Amino acid sequence: MTKFFSFNSVLSQPDFVMGVATSSFQIEGGSEHREPCIWDTFCRVPGAIKDGSNGMQACNHYDLWQQDIALIDELGFDAYRFSVCWPRIIRADGSINESGLAFYLQILDELERRGLKAYVTLYHWELPQYLEDKGGWLNRHTAYAFADYAGVVARAFGNKVSAYTTLNEPYCSAFLGYEIGIHAPGKIGKQYGKKAAHHLLLAHGLAMQVLREVCPDIPSGLVLNFTTYYPASKSTEDSQAALKAKAHFSDWYIKPALTGQYPALLENLPDAEKPLIAPGDMAIIATPMDYLGVNYYTRALVRAQPGGHFEILPPAPDVEITAMNWEIYPEGLYDLLLQLNQEYDLPPLFITENGMASDDVVQQGQIKDVVRADYLQSHLEAVANAINKGVEIKGYFVWSLLDNFEWAEGYLKRFGIVYVDFATQQRVPKQSALMLQDWLTQRHKPL
Repeated sequence: MTKFFSFNSVLSQPDFVMGVATSSFQIEGGSEHREPCIWDTFCRVPGAIKDGSNGMQACNHYDLWQQDIALIDELGFDAYRFSVCWPRIIRADGSINESGLAFYLQILDELERRGLKAYVTLYHWELPQYLEDKGGWLNRHTAYAFADYAGVVARAFGNKVSAYTTLNEPYCSAFLGYEIGIHAPGKIGKQYGKKAAHHLLLAHGLAMQVLREVCPDIPSGLVLNFTTYYPASKSTEDSQAALKAKAHFSDWYIKPALTGQYPALLENLPDAEKPLIAPGDMAIIATPMDYLGVNYYTRALVRAQPGGHFEILPPAPDVEITAMNWEIYPEGLYDLLLQLNQEYDLPPLFITENGMASDDVVQQGQIKDVVRADYLQSHLEAVANAINKGVEIKGYFVWSLLDNFEWAEGYLKRFGIVYVDFATQQRVPKQSALMLQDWLTQRHKPL
């Protein structure tokens, strides 16, 4: 294996944040101490989760959080990006669950004690079931409920937070959850997807306004997931198809957040699929952000289909793929960052998720995840190259700290740099984690 990252890289600069990320439902457990969420309900649908599992215990971070934060510190990271569980904070009757806030406050205190920065995500897909029962993200009221919740958290957390994220990947919530139904709450219908997306984006804008009022000195922003879309051939039809895919899945979220306008494809949507946009909505959605989070995992090849439609092709048989059947393509991250920088007037960027799933096994107490180590190195190099081309990128977060509940995949896919034995809850750092540790430790030493 090649030597890990160059120590004279722009990534070694002291102001470049190196962190690791998790999300609450995927790791916490402690379900008896919160209200039910849409993922609890979805996990009970036969066949919804591939291994029939749920997030009731997950990695039991609810009880093992001290151990996990110690791991982050020992591995040498600067920051921890984690999410707050909305139904752990706000009860169905609208009251505040003080013990839920206390759980996160002890995490924030421990991070502060260890000199680690806290990057807090307010929504990573755990909509309270009591709100879904009233229409969920198809109900405009949910956006305002989210803003109220954001205020409760921000007032409680005070100055213990380094940065807030309003939403993580609203595309996944809207498209996967309300259009094709493979994520919670499992609704299927083109008439739902962009309506849910609009209310999610409205929730982001409303929460940004609350955060501006409650904690104006703490940077706040939005995290979007991006796939770089390439035409499957040099044909004009495939080029147009790739642009259409990008408009539906990427521009639909970033363009309104940065410019207050939806892509032009809005006008071509059937009336039943158009979002319900009230006066003033777009200005709220475009509330200025302090940063934009970029989540990247893979690229996509797009081929035109009759009638102006398109399809996303599976990876070619000769390319290297992850356990999710996603092509390993670090050039896509570089291309994406330059493309975003060219197309938009960007705030500073953070790479808020980047990583891969692999079929990790313990052999003689070790996990030699060579492909993941190479994946992280090549993608960090893509980030460094983009910085050298003038893209303002302030940090990078590995997804994920722990193997965890991987949504519809259950516990079948392991994204962690730390192996979790779900029967015993033992944590074992993988080779990728140890290589990162070596580099991060060297990085903090004077040259």
